[in-house]
Amino acid sequence: MSELTHFNKNGEAHMVDVGLKNISHRVAIATGTVTMLPETLTKIIVGNHKKGDVLGIARVAGIMGAKRTSDLIPLCHPIALDHLTVDFKINKSKSQIVCKATAEIHAKTGVEMEALMAVNAALLTIYDMCKAV
Repeated sequence: MSELTHFNKNGEAHMVDVGLKNISHRVAIATGTVTMLPETLTKIIVGNHKKGDVLGIARVAGIMGAKRTSDLIPLCHPIALDHLTVDFKINKSKSQIVCKATAEIHAKTGVEMEALMAVNAALLTIYDMCKAV
């Protein structure tokens, strides 16, 4: 069984020391899905949702969420992202929107939490903007 790296030898939570690690190119991809009524999806596709460009706003929310990951996840290292994309794919037959975030960095630590945060922030924004429909 492997050790959990966010705990010291006394079992206390701590931030992992990445100081001696080499800088490397790291990429993380995360996906998530939100399902809705077909009528709601149609409003998003057509662009006549009363709150505006749902996917455009959700994309910005995903980017903002990724940039603030260390403020929200305890013990997560603050990092400067090299690149982040937040893309959406509409699945009309299932009445879903799939969000895919790809985060990249040259650093001593991974970027998976930022990709996951981007997807969550984007999908939560879609839900928030459309929950009244």
